[in-house]
Amino acid sequence: MPVATNGFSKRLRLLSAAEYGAVFDNVQLKISCHQFLVLAIRNHDSRSRLGMVIAKKHVSNAVQRNRIKRQIRESFRHIVKELPGLDLVVLARKDAGKLDNKQLAGKLNMLWKDMASKCLR
Repeated sequence: MPVATNGFSKRLRLLSAAEYGAVFDNVQLKISCHQFLVLAIRNHDSRSRLGMVIAKKHVSNAVQRNRIKRQIRESFRHIVKELPGLDLVVLARKDAGKLDNKQLAGKLNMLWKDMASKCLR
């Protein structure tokens, strides 16, 4: 059985509270839209890592929260090679649950492209 190469392994995730705290305390790049806020710091690795905060306060339905997380992971998986070594945290805002999958993908792709262009400056 072949091994998947495009997965979302632990190396691509922020795992501990300390890793999330480092991003929140030392924000270097910030991109936002009405539904999402993306915070980032440069890490000491060539890989970018992703963390997500989808609060029950903003998206009350668990099915919607999980759908949003799947969409964020999938869009990040496609763009991760274009982002230099960053630790990113995506925070969902109140209206994120109202978007359908196509709208979510469009918003997230726009945010990733903005982040990549900001990194090149």
